[in-house]
Amino acid sequence: MIHPLIISRPEGLYCPEGEFFIDPWRPVDRAVITHAHSDHARRGNRHYLAHRDSAELLRIRLGRDISLQTLDYGEEIEHKGVRISLHPAGHVLGSAQVRLERKGRVWIASGDYKLADDGTCRPFEAVRCDTFITESTFGLPIYRWPPQTALFADINDWWQRNAAAGRASILFCYAFGKAQRILRGVDSTIGPIVCHGAMEPLNAVYRASGVPLPATFRVTDQAMNKSAISQALVLAPPSAAGTPWLKRFGAHSDAFASGWMQLRGARRRRGVDRGFVMSDHADWPALHRAIDSTGAEQVFVTHGNIAVMVRYLREQGLDAQAFATEYGGEEETDPVHAEAGLSPGMRDSNPAVDAASSAGTDRDATGEPDPGASGFSPALPAAPRPRLLES
Repeated sequence: MIHPLIISRPEGLYCPEGEFFIDPWRPVDRAVITHAHSDHARRGNRHYLAHRDSAELLRIRLGRDISLQTLDYGEEIEHKGVRISLHPAGHVLGSAQVRLERKGRVWIASGDYKLADDGTCRPFEAVRCDTFITESTFGLPIYRWPPQTALFADINDWWQRNAAAGRASILFCYAFGKAQRILRGVDSTIGPIVCHGAMEPLNAVYRASGVPLPATFRVTDQAMNKSAISQALVLAPPSAAGTPWLKRFGAHSDAFASGWMQLRGARRRRGVDRGFVMSDHADWPALHRAIDSTGAEQVFVTHGNIAVMVRYLREQGLDAQAFATEYGGEEETDPVHAEAGLSPGMRDSNPAVDAASSAGTDRDATGEPDPGASGFSPALPAAPRPRLLES
């Protein structure tokens, strides 16, 4: 029996041969992290491996004292016989697909991804593999994103109209990823841009990584007088809605930027004037373009609309199955639907996966320290071997 390179364990997605986890949701010894969103990067792991651009973001979110090893895209390490490399996922700064290779078998764990190049991170690169683990946050045919040019034209028009009427434009968006994408895409000549305090440390990391963002202000800056605020675009996290902080802006128009704005009634439930359809996840067509581009014959579907995706992929002739995970708790939690329930036939239905998942325990999975553990192996000097395709 050929054992799978990745299985689902109570702690997270686990590579038995390499004795490490990918984006675990419970503390483990060694964790490969796809990106720094809190549902994928959690506190308590002994050792972390992530992309170089995620380093400062992880330290901001998890603490300065974490044991962290970083890789560049395409750089490889070999750990306990498993080759590990990271490849652009296009989701947020530092986001990576994790490529594993062992004895000619190649698996990709995608984390979260999108195909559109928004200028704030390295765009998604398709990597050939035998097995691809995909998210399905927006895995329904209804989800189809507008072109970025049309999206930002709408946001700019809304902002200009509000500025002409002398009222601030408050745009609710997630602090990490979405806010920087909006900053990169809007027309900053319309007026000043104010960012909530939760966003500014993250903006600084993007700028330090070479991402060109326009100048931003805090509402407490001296330049933000009543006249300036009436012309401003204000970026705020959803948690700021209804707080005293908003009273500083007086009369204003508000909006929400999210993929969930595609749903009828989502804007009404948020109680905002406008909704902009914008997501850092792949929409339905992009999910399937990504899967097709890998050449994978086996696909595991994680967080989102799992049952629909599995069913559709099986209809296309792929060996499609499900991994139950605990992702989706921060950036793109569906306000209407919980993660789709799975029929018994769709729950980890690969006999090899079932056998490996139930066979014994290991020190990493049980949280017991490995006396010989010193994190991950060092990077290999050889040039990267994965064969990349145009996305």
